[in-house]
Amino acid sequence: MDVTIVGSGPNGLAAAVICARAGLSVQVLEAQPTAGGGARTLPDPEFSEISHDICSAVHPLALASPFFAAFDLPSRGVALAVPEVSYGNPLPGRPAAIGYRDIGRTCAELDHGASWRRLLGPLSADSEGVVGLLLGDKRSIPPSIAAALRVAPRLLAQGTPAWSTLNGEDARALFTGVAAHTISQMPSLVAAGAGLMLATLGHSVGWPIPVGGSQAIPAALIADLRAHGGELTLGEEVTSPPPGVVLYDTAPTALLSIYGDRLPSRYAKTLQRYRYGPGVAKVDFVLSGEIPWQDSRLAHAPTLHLGGDRSTMARAEQEIAEGRHPEWPMVLAALPHLADPGRIDAQGRRPMWSYAHVPQGSTVDMAEAVTGIFERFAPGFRDLVVGVRSVPAARLADHNANLVGGDIGVGGNNMFSALTGPALRWNPWSTPIPGAYLCSSAAPPGGGVHGMAGYYAARTVLRKEFGITRIPTLAP
Repeated sequence: MDVTIVGSGPNGLAAAVICARAGLSVQVLEAQPTAGGGARTLPDPEFSEISHDICSAVHPLALASPFFAAFDLPSRGVALAVPEVSYGNPLPGRPAAIGYRDIGRTCAELDHGASWRRLLGPLSADSEGVVGLLLGDKRSIPPSIAAALRVAPRLLAQGTPAWSTLNGEDARALFTGVAAHTISQMPSLVAAGAGLMLATLGHSVGWPIPVGGSQAIPAALIADLRAHGGELTLGEEVTSPPPGVVLYDTAPTALLSIYGDRLPSRYAKTLQRYRYGPGVAKVDFVLSGEIPWQDSRLAHAPTLHLGGDRSTMARAEQEIAEGRHPEWPMVLAALPHLADPGRIDAQGRRPMWSYAHVPQGSTVDMAEAVTGIFERFAPGFRDLVVGVRSVPAARLADHNANLVGGDIGVGGNNMFSALTGPALRWNPWSTPIPGAYLCSSAAPPGGGVHGMAGYYAARTVLRKEFGITRIPTLAP
């Protein structure tokens, strides 16, 4: 076997597809009984026709990341439903802020829509350049200098105390809810970068939902891997180094147990010092009907940011970074059936995906807290709940070992890791271990279902280990 990939998340499968298409023999080893890592869909334990996305649910980068744009998911049978509303942010005591795919409609409903247009209009007009910059390897000339010149001042404005340059409490909350996907103290450059990219996509390609669930994305990658001779083995935990070249779609600290005293001492000390960030507590609901929102426009929003206004969100992120559970935590939710009605069963039940931001390793069951936050904006929500599947942050690693203490960013949602990976190396996808590479979200460009960490790691492996300088085409 030329190459072994440990872990079958989107990054690992992206690396596997590239290596297999380059003509190498490839095997993927996955400890779980189902493949997909952070993009898996499993049936509800009680209502068999209801399925839950147990990690990610909404995929703004499924159409836009350079890897997935080249791989072309729709041509491979992955239906990506793009809703009219990208995301909504209910606000206490006033109408919600709504991010429509149509930037003009978004601006028309905000108090100071012109400010929102100044921030995101130029970026959404050059969405490909913005994504290429923010998901780039940070070691090459940006693919679009014009995009870099547009992003830089906006990044500094929204990533520093100058973020008040965005006018209007509703617009500020709308942007902050998007930036909060990083689970980072705010304002910060890493949160601003994510917010700019995701909000840009909300107005350009939208925030797609895979029909049938997130599992459709890894299923398409696995089909291509097998079509090019690759192998996938499920239920096999790696406890010692596989032979040959290995790419790890794992948490960096997993290498400590896999290699033990064979790790170079300096690198071992770096991994021992590696720190994971705040986590999420996952709460999946089964609902009997539609949510009775006070603001009826939210009934059309498949993605919801329920953190309140900007100051409430910033305060909550600060508290979890300091190890405390805030009174009002940041909650993200998704109602995939609004874009994919097939997710509703014959009795009218439908899934609702949600998570709440919590301190690293929290053991608190957040189901009641999430329910209470929904009740603020949709009195009667509680009466719709017919099932709750709650997993505290400390238990998320049970079904995905990368999510240490509930950190869905695998420790990578900070500016240092976004540039260097877990150790200070010019090539952050390499390690000082001969033949061993890192391709998880802990390596640049960081978290999200975009496949780019896998792409960059595979590019390194092809060049360094096999002398292949040309990345194979990904077209079907």
